[in-house]
Amino acid sequence: MRILHTSDWHIGRTFHGHSTLDALAEVLDALVEEVRTREIDVVIVAGDVFDSATPSAACYPVLSTALSGLRAAGAKVLITSGNHDSAARLGFMAEFTRDAGIHIITDPATVGTPVVIEDAHGPVLFYGIPYLEPSIVRAQWPAVTLRTQAQALEHAMSLVRHDLAVRRAEGTDASEGPEARTAARSVAISHCFAAGTAPSPGVERDIQSGGIDVVPLSTFDGPDYIALGHIHGRAELSERIRYCGAPLFFSFSEQHKARGAWIVELDATGLASVEWLALPVPRALVTLTGTLDELLEREEYAQHTDAWVCAVLTDAVPPIDPMRKLQARFPWCATLMLKPPAREGDDRDYGARVRAATSDLELVDAFLEHVRAGAGLSDAERDIVGEVLEEHTSAAVLA
Repeated sequence: MRILHTSDWHIGRTFHGHSTLDALAEVLDALVEEVRTREIDVVIVAGDVFDSATPSAACYPVLSTALSGLRAAGAKVLITSGNHDSAARLGFMAEFTRDAGIHIITDPATVGTPVVIEDAHGPVLFYGIPYLEPSIVRAQWPAVTLRTQAQALEHAMSLVRHDLAVRRAEGTDASEGPEARTAARSVAISHCFAAGTAPSPGVERDIQSGGIDVVPLSTFDGPDYIALGHIHGRAELSERIRYCGAPLFFSFSEQHKARGAWIVELDATGLASVEWLALPVPRALVTLTGTLDELLEREEYAQHTDAWVCAVLTDAVPPIDPMRKLQARFPWCATLMLKPPAREGDDRDYGARVRAATSDLELVDAFLEHVRAGAGLSDAERDIVGEVLEEHTSAAVLA
């Protein structure tokens, strides 16, 4: 059986105020074509299908087009809800879509009950685990202590392992010896923060509480493969436990992380191979560093005019209207940061500079020297400020 593991589509998410719907649709079209070309049997979407619990109307066609495309390409689809999704909204048509080969798993009550899909070697058991918020699922399992998501997932996986053990036992014929045992191949799907991963700053919504909700890898003992979602970068925690990351970039902090999906192959006995499938990037991300004049004039930056640009300006004095000027050359400049050069020599703090000033003119100079990374009043500015202060002094005397 050939499985494609994807996650974190975040339909409806914006990138620095820009819609990503068209870009995501482009990537999902490419994913559908890969499913068709590579004859994928099952596609897993491990949570965060939508970016919001209340998606806009424009988000639903992106999902429906992708799902119909995957089914037309010959694959069955398994979807679990993530921490961004509304389980009720995502799963409200689950009974109907199941008959069409699209299994949407959002109800904690179904944890431990697999979706069974057959291949030439027999059944494969897919255990979907929706995102488990402890405060919500306590009512589902009142006899279990559930203060953290780690505890919730440990209980969920205990249900998975119990069902798996029962099915494996039922597939054993002791009269024919151990070699007659039929191994129940299995895959678990979860949306969580697992030990050994690093989040992308400002990207994934925090589902930890002081670090106690990090899920130990031992929690996922049992199944042949664990398809994880939540972390937006590709991560291989073990041969059988992996994150595929998000198909789009949602932050410049992710720009050096690969975008794609895992192709997982199961043979008659279990996990046979895992291969990375790179997906297209509709618009590259780049961070350019230099003074405003350097970014606007240097020929080497011309290659980035069609990319999303994060400009890091190193001007000692903040330039006037930099974004408008940058977007004239880089139409997709999305954000900028000011990073003036470090001061050399005078390391006094602002308070020391104020105390050392002996006149109002020196006080203004000290302020500008502090905020401009060492560049105080220019000669022209000194003349103007001097005139203003002199007029103010004269007016005060006359009053």
